[in-house]
Amino acid sequence: MQVPLSILIYRRVLARPDPLFPEQLDALRFEQQLRLVTRWFRVLPLSDAVRRLRERTLPGGAACIAFENGYADNASVALPILQRHRVPATFFVASGFLDGGCMWKDAVIDVVRSATGDRLNLTSSGFATYDLGCPVRRRAVIDMLIDTLGRLPHGERLERIRSMARSFAPTMMTSDEVLALHRSGMEIGAQTVSHPVLTSISNADARAEIANGRARLQEIIQAPVRLFAYPSGKPGQDFEMRHVHMLRSQGFDAAVTSASGAARHDTDPMLLPRFTPPERGAPGLLLRMACNLVRTPA
Repeated sequence: MQVPLSILIYRRVLARPDPLFPEQLDALRFEQQLRLVTRWFRVLPLSDAVRRLRERTLPGGAACIAFENGYADNASVALPILQRHRVPATFFVASGFLDGGCMWKDAVIDVVRSATGDRLNLTSSGFATYDLGCPVRRRAVIDMLIDTLGRLPHGERLERIRSMARSFAPTMMTSDEVLALHRSGMEIGAQTVSHPVLTSISNADARAEIANGRARLQEIIQAPVRLFAYPSGKPGQDFEMRHVHMLRSQGFDAAVTSASGAARHDTDPMLLPRFTPPERGAPGLLLRMACNLVRTPA
């Protein structure tokens, strides 16, 4: 009998609801989800679950909690909730954004959110002047900019974003927060240095991104880092088997993709599927998790 493993992946847990992004998970809704999951599932550390999956000793109702990218609220908001409920989790961190960095989408959000007045002039960045007269319009401008910039090559995208503002509000963890997560008993996993789509860069650059991202985290926590999350993570699109081989050659034990589904004992540990919980809270969570258990990963 193949006992399935559900891996729940989160990104951010906000301290309070954000009027511009009401769909994003906040502390109250995260705690509601955690109560449901711990009531109906047995939550294990990811490394332990991967080992027991391979040994066919995984208990029924097994699940893991993980976070991607390395947002500061993972440490300041999510960690205390996890500790309160005695739930282990794995935090996959893109090391290049530590200590004052922000990811490109967050930079775009900061430009629009922090704009004063009802107009935003971005003509010098190759865009136009936009009406920000209400929260709905402000959010629409954010969505439009992210969609447009997301279609550009990585270098051009960064150049356009840098032309929008001199600095951006940091959103990611500090090295000390990563160390605090480790010391609290949480697992730290790697997610490259700068979070590139691996298929968009050369093999040499991909190897360096993987190795250097891991090395920086190991330097911080003074312990091995053996888990990995593919940036964006769609098999065949964001990464390929050549990248899987890179992870194996560098000694990683397991890696998480963005393919939906549950892992079983015959699942390649370098191609673990996952489940992304609904951001709007607990309703329907258990039903969606049940459906995910029977999905075949793409």
